[in-house]
Amino acid sequence: LVEVENPSEYMLSGKPKGASGSVVACSVEGSRPILLEIQALVCRSNLGIPRRTAAGTDINRVNLLMAVLEKRLGFSMSSCDAYINIAGGIRMNEPAVDLGIVFALVSSFRNRPLDESMVVFGEVGLSGEVRGVSAAEQRVREAVKMGFRTCIMPKTNAEHLKSIEGIKVVGVSNISQALEYI
Repeated sequence: LVEVENPSEYMLSGKPKGASGSVVACSVEGSRPILLEIQALVCRSNLGIPRRTAAGTDINRVNLLMAVLEKRLGFSMSSCDAYINIAGGIRMNEPAVDLGIVFALVSSFRNRPLDESMVVFGEVGLSGEVRGVSAAEQRVREAVKMGFRTCIMPKTNAEHLKSIEGIKVVGVSNISQALEYI
């Protein structure tokens, strides 16, 4: 066995530049924050029932988030195939990756690449609200350590966060506000 000294760096190696549907999210495994790449591919389906697959996360959660995007923001995703992948073969079921999945889905749907220096995290509720998560400060510090300059996170966490030099923290209360950054 060989120790992986910096799992975030390992998980982000090979991330494509300027590709739509790719975003960096921050999850916590145990007490350790880990940055990971979430990839999405959304395209019109030629089938009667669109195909949905997820590698590294729960497909039911992806379906739920797509339904929230359709109902709350009017994205017509019910006729689209959707493929989600958490790069690197890691499996994450933490709700804090919800906002990353939403960003990846919308980025692919609109075919718009996201800012390479941005990291996101937050739980998304059924009414489209972005809910606070645990260990927000540790997540932001990990993002700073890896060179990210903007962090989109739940407003409730941002309001209680100490000032951290080197990163712009943007607190959002719902996905409509969050998606202004795409």
